[in-house]
Amino acid sequence: MIDFSVILAGFGGQGILSAGKMAAEAALYEGKEVSWFPSYGPEMRGGTANCSVVISDEPIGSPVINDADVVICLNQPSMEKFEASLKPGGYLIIDSSLIHIQPTRSDINFIAMPASDIASELGNMQFATISMLGCLSKATGCFSRDSFESSLKEVLPERHHNKIPGNLNAFDKGASYAK
Repeated sequence: MIDFSVILAGFGGQGILSAGKMAAEAALYEGKEVSWFPSYGPEMRGGTANCSVVISDEPIGSPVINDADVVICLNQPSMEKFEASLKPGGYLIIDSSLIHIQPTRSDINFIAMPASDIASELGNMQFATISMLGCLSKATGCFSRDSFESSLKEVLPERHHNKIPGNLNAFDKGASYAK
């Protein structure tokens, strides 16, 4: 049985929940069982937001994650909150454009990538989370680029399908940061 868990966290408006949904959808395209569990603070924009994605070969008993395989953080408060939730040997992937501290643990894999800078260069700040999904995919193999592309067609409204090439470009740039 494969059971793989990811926590994505940041501020509302950074595309955290959408990125989690895209990752979940990509895993569904690979025939996996998936749970996507969003959580957000009281503010629509600027409040805290996080979501949990569990990917498995078998039915998932609970969407709650106690020991994550991967934590993706787009702001410092999220890193401070969720770093302890990682399993030893897990991956902490941060947006080094916005987070300027190092992890406190030495028993994890750490990837710092300038996701917001990548998104700014590409002209769409929503690409920050997309680039981090590329890094996640390449570092862990939890879903493929092809499955991600298929998920974009499902998750994005048809009127936004013209943005798929840009999303894939951001995904590929993020994948280049994976170790």
